[in-house]
Amino acid sequence: MKIEVTNQRRNELLKRNELAFSLNHADSGTPSRVEVRQKIADIVNAEVERVYVGKIGTKTGSRLAVGEANVYDSVDQAKHVEPEYIILRNAPKAEKKE
Repeated sequence: MKIEVTNQRRNELLKRNELAFSLNHADSGTPSRVEVRQKIADIVNAEVERVYVGKIGTKTGSRLAVGEANVYDSVDQAKHVEPEYIILRNAPKAEKKE
């Protein structure tokens, strides 16, 4: 899995960096949000708790996906701004609420 950040901009109002990325996953299916979240955190040198993947989309028959992610200045700001369903989607399966 190889991730390349294609666009990055700063949103001062929400205190976050908004990333657009392309994801090449030639050797497997579309990776989970948790895997992508970890990889993006490594790329931007941020804590995983401050990174939230908004969407990942792969075209049918392709091994190239595009997506969007937000990297917040603090964990508290992320929890305040991100919708609850995005926070739940980015949580590992064991931590999800039922």
